[in-house]
Amino acid sequence: MVNDPIIDDRDTALSADDLAALRENLQDQRVFRQEQLQQLRQAQQLPAPAAGRADAPRERLAGPQAEVRGKLAASARMVLADIEAALARMDHGDYGNCHLCREPIGRARLAVVPQGRYCTRCQQAREAGR
Repeated sequence: MVNDPIIDDRDTALSADDLAALRENLQDQRVFRQEQLQQLRQAQQLPAPAAGRADAPRERLAGPQAEVRGKLAASARMVLADIEAALARMDHGDYGNCHLCREPIGRARLAVVPQGRYCTRCQQAREAGR
């Protein structure tokens, strides 16, 4: 088994410009997830095709497609909740601090995962514990 090195990215504090850019990113992601959920809801409301011999392959796909849409919707709701929580942390002034060690989360990590709750070190430790 190969041990991944633990990366520590707590090197830089966020500037006001960083926070503004991260907020804009989160707001864009929120809109995307809300639109995604709306599209998935609309897809679920489409009428089922009329049963006929030609529609048999469609009917066989309907169940798996509904299952995939359900999983996509659950994932989108989860990410949307994380985004909303990150925006709330911004509003309360505690955005960018790790929920475990309370140290700042590095700018590079937040650029990739702006809704992140954990610094790289704590995220890796959480994943290793699974």
